[in-house]
Amino acid sequence: MLDDDDDDLQIRAFLEKHDSTSNEFQGSNLSDPNLSWLPQVLKEFILPAGFPGSVSDDYLQYMLLQFPTNVTGWICHTLVTSSLLKAVGVGSFSGTAAAASAAAIRWVSKDGIGAVGRLFIGGRFGNLFDDDPKQWRMYADFIGSAGSIFDLTTQVYPAYFLPLASLGNLAKAVARGLKDPSFRVIQNHFAISGNLGEVSAKEEVWEVTAQLLGLSLGIVILDTPGLVKSYPMLVSTWASMRLLHLWLRYLSLSALQFNTINLKRARMLVQSHILQSRVPGCIDCNRDENILLWQRFIKPRIIFGVPMEEMLGSGRSTSMLKTLLRLYAREKYILVVNQQQIDFEVFVSFKVGATSVSVLRSVWQTYWLHENLNVSEDIFDQLAKSLSMMDEKFNEFIQQLDKGGWDIHQINLRVPKEISIDECPV
Repeated sequence: MLDDDDDDLQIRAFLEKHDSTSNEFQGSNLSDPNLSWLPQVLKEFILPAGFPGSVSDDYLQYMLLQFPTNVTGWICHTLVTSSLLKAVGVGSFSGTAAAASAAAIRWVSKDGIGAVGRLFIGGRFGNLFDDDPKQWRMYADFIGSAGSIFDLTTQVYPAYFLPLASLGNLAKAVARGLKDPSFRVIQNHFAISGNLGEVSAKEEVWEVTAQLLGLSLGIVILDTPGLVKSYPMLVSTWASMRLLHLWLRYLSLSALQFNTINLKRARMLVQSHILQSRVPGCIDCNRDENILLWQRFIKPRIIFGVPMEEMLGSGRSTSMLKTLLRLYAREKYILVVNQQQIDFEVFVSFKVGATSVSVLRSVWQTYWLHENLNVSEDIFDQLAKSLSMMDEKFNEFIQQLDKGGWDIHQINLRVPKEISIDECPV
């Protein structure tokens, strides 16, 4: 019986996606989700077996936007490479072995320094990518663009090739360190049939095709009379192509429809539930999600993992601590409102054994307080009231998430591990 319900949900989700895609691409052959107009041989070459049922509903739209994104990226790569080659002396030196050796040493040196960036990202920030792969994939392109700017300047300052090219390669290595793990999460999202290997292989087909087309167009651009000799023209062409690339990247990431709950989506879902007693579905929430916005700039501000000493303030009252421990005896966290700030802000400290659901409950309580806090009333009474309301409404919230198609078993809300409160009797 459960399998039949799951099948019905998948069919309804597919039909909704088909309707929205048909509206968006009305009058175009791309509106056909089965791509019946595409030759079968080509379809088997570029798409996973069983398409569209073997992948998530947003797969095709993402790949169609990703393709021109990659093409423009390789065009930019071609333009930047021409500046690097000129900076190391290709086209300027006579073809001597010494010149070739010097150019090779400078080229390999900047690659070695750049590799440090990937080592740092993988070791230090590996736990970030599951939370918000769309954001980190977008940031990877911004950082990679900054690295290309360093590469372009090597043609103007060839004497500083090594530091400039090394900075460029470091930035691009950091970008790759952000890009690869983020895209693995995206690929895993597509592989709803457990076909991650095939999804990865077909993505490689799209990527290599885009690479070949992008390199070809880049060569054509470089062969344009006057462009190679005119540095301002080269830079303006690169800048135009890079802006187009970034815009296409943003569109492709915006097309993704994750049904997992990260902190950004949790905020949106909780706010809607508190204000409107309903939660948006996956499509609406992903469409409205701001890919670029940092968590620290989202209001109301929530600071997780705050030490108890900071939460209690300079007074460090024993009675205040006992009151908080009694209030939150049934929760795996302690939340207080920072009354030293003009703007609403809360501190959250987690107990040993806290889970992602604990984080989600703290977000729910935060938004209830943000909407209902009365500064003239006792703060502890309002904390108690917010906990009472959460006990009454939170299960309904979870049920609405489940009915809305959200994966309530995969809540990507990370509990800070640095600071935890041991349970103790009061």
